[in-house]
Amino acid sequence: MIELMVAVVIGLVVTLAVTSAVIFGEAQKRTTTSTNDMGQSGAYGAYLLDRATRSAGSGFTQSWDLGIFGCKLNASRANTAILPRPTAFPVPFQGFLGGAAGSANLRVSPVLIGAGQGIDGSSDVIAVMGGNGAAGAVPRAIRSINTDIDTLRLDNTIGLANGDMALVSQAGSNDCFLEQVNGANSVLATVNNDVLLLGGTYFKAGNSALGTMADSGAAYFTPLGNIAANDLQFQLFAVGANRTLFSYDLLKSNGSDDPQAIVEGVVQMNALYGMVNPTTGAFTGWVAPSKTPGDPYYIDTVMTTPLTARSIAAVRIALVMRSSQQEKADPGGQKVAPAGFTLFGDLAESLHKSVVISDENQNYRHRVVEFTIPLRNILLLPTT
Repeated sequence: MIELMVAVVIGLVVTLAVTSAVIFGEAQKRTTTSTNDMGQSGAYGAYLLDRATRSAGSGFTQSWDLGIFGCKLNASRANTAILPRPTAFPVPFQGFLGGAAGSANLRVSPVLIGAGQGIDGSSDVIAVMGGNGAAGAVPRAIRSINTDIDTLRLDNTIGLANGDMALVSQAGSNDCFLEQVNGANSVLATVNNDVLLLGGTYFKAGNSALGTMADSGAAYFTPLGNIAANDLQFQLFAVGANRTLFSYDLLKSNGSDDPQAIVEGVVQMNALYGMVNPTTGAFTGWVAPSKTPGDPYYIDTVMTTPLTARSIAAVRIALVMRSSQQEKADPGGQKVAPAGFTLFGDLAESLHKSVVISDENQNYRHRVVEFTIPLRNILLLPTT
């Protein structure tokens, strides 16, 4: 009996030791897996934002001073106006441009940063607009428009095809119009290749304002690419509920008004503008988007000041990631995450962005992914 009891005790001790090792190993595995997932999500988020932002302004930067930068974007889909938008953008973009009171004031600019306009009041909302420069980024003068407002006469229509999208603008005008080459017919060309039909999903019949602009003799037609080839990227990016980064298609290309979840594990996103001197092309430094109306880098000011938008040659983005695995504090009470940290810490103190982590969230690991994205289409512009 004594020997049996000794064997049982030894067995229990061994079982306890093995169980403790298994539990510790499983905890370490979950922590490692959660941390790796957080890193992969951060890398994927950086990739998506880089891909969209690096090509911002593609297709229309050469027309920046022909009435495109700073123009109020007018767009229709299926003969129904979608921009300017009379209501607030859907969650989590409802605070962008100040909500319903400002959403109708959206202007064309390669990149816009709505400082603190995310759902938490700390994250930024980033707007990125661009087309496909390879489709022909050279603006074409519009000679006239027919009385039905569906046929333009350009200098030439070479290279244009069914479904191509373009912006019609005029220097000094408050508005610009997103139009589509007729999707039901081939491009009609006279001997001089100068007649172009409008129509399709993004054409609104009877648009008298478009007719007046196109018939002025001072308007331009700037090709952006083909809608069927997904060349147009007019998008918003913001952090929403459940630590998720969302995108929103301003042109509703799939017919939906719903934002799309693209990356999980993101709790905050902030960004800075990288500025150049448009006269010399020299980099002048980083600036923070402002929350104060009237400031030079408040979003409304940036998007209505073409020269400022033309001077933004890069953006620096910081994504704050959080793991999904909750962890206990160590025996000394030290939790796995600090009470807060600083974004853009290598830059001037005025550009630092403090991130506060709540007591509950200090039980989760955090990681910051910071990256710089040059706007190659702005950098390729000649100096002013």
